[in-house]
Amino acid sequence: MLARTNVMIDLDLVQEACRLTSIKTKKDVIACALKELVSQRKRQKLLTLRHAGLWSGDLAAQRESRHDPA
Repeated sequence: MLARTNVMIDLDLVQEACRLTSIKTKKDVIACALKELVSQRKRQKLLTLRHAGLWSGDLAAQRESRHDPA
């Protein structure tokens, strides 16, 4: 789902992100940044749950299964 929005953002930060990622458009660099943020927070939450004893899965095995074409 897409939504149109108007926000004031730091143009210097957006331009630096474009240079660092080679992404050409503001829209695409913002989408990439949001995906990275969500991914990072999910990883942090998993680590917190794991260290709290609330999650006991095998993270290495899960990572391997994502790359396993079988």
